Amino acid sequence: MYEEILYEVEDPIATLTLKRPEVLNAWTDRMGAEVKHALAQAEEDPGVVAIVLTGAGRGFCSGADLKRLQAVGAGKRGRDLPPDLGADPGDPTMEDFRGTYTFPMSIRKPVIAAINGPVAGMAVPIALACDLRFASDRARFTTAFSQRGLIAEWGVSWLLTRVVGPAHALDILLSSRNFDAAEAERIGLVNRVLPHDELLPFVREYASELATHCSPTSLAVMKRQVYEHLHERLGPAEKESVQLMLESFRRPDFREGVNAFLEKRRPKFERL
Repeated sequence: MYEEILYEVEDPIATLTLKRPEVLNAWTDRMGAEVKHALAQAEEDPGVVAIVLTGAGRGFCSGADLKRLQAVGAGKRGRDLPPDLGADPGDPTMEDFRGTYTFPMSIRKPVIAAINGPVAGMAVPIALACDLRFASDRARFTTAFSQRGLIAEWGVSWLLTRVVGPAHALDILLSSRNFDAAEAERIGLVNRVLPHDELLPFVREYASELATHCSPTSLAVMKRQVYEHLHERLGPAEKESVQLMLESFRRPDFREGVNAFLEKRRPKFERL
């Protein structure tokens, strides 16, 4: 079914690889539909605890495929997408986090971007919609929008500002300058920079550690808390966290987590 991505599951990780390396994995409507469909599969698969998004070849994603956009602008019709690629992953109650490319924030499992190379244009908000971002030391970043006569697309003004703060966000958006992985790490755009050949092994080990030691239900609840509380004042957020804590006391994962710690063994948590 997939033409422009590769989808692989190796318990406990699902890996989605953007697969148009000849054009630095430039984004198309079909690629977007395939990514969404694959993420829906990963979310529903109990064998998957964490999801990794990366790119084939030397790039993560160079943004929108400009040649295809040019063809559409010239009046040529784009490719029809097969109906069996339709999917709607994510928590339907997290309405604010279910946009065209922000929907990974509503998925109940951690989504980790393994940024193996250049990230440009609309690929920036796509990476920001992932929960964690680890980058190769070969990665480079640019929004490019202002240099194309465009604006801050796909919610990137909200996403980028909350990740790096308004001053860094405005610098990155207004100038559309290129910057490297070291700067991305310094300003908090990525969690960590790894030597290129160590990136995917590190990300897979990180995801495996989550699956080995952490409750998938806890991960899902905490992910929702973090994003929903971006809109909330401290008082209501604290009150909700107390209610969620009391609910967690009644779940089997709480008993298992405490018993595993006291018995000095790995916990055996139910998967989603």
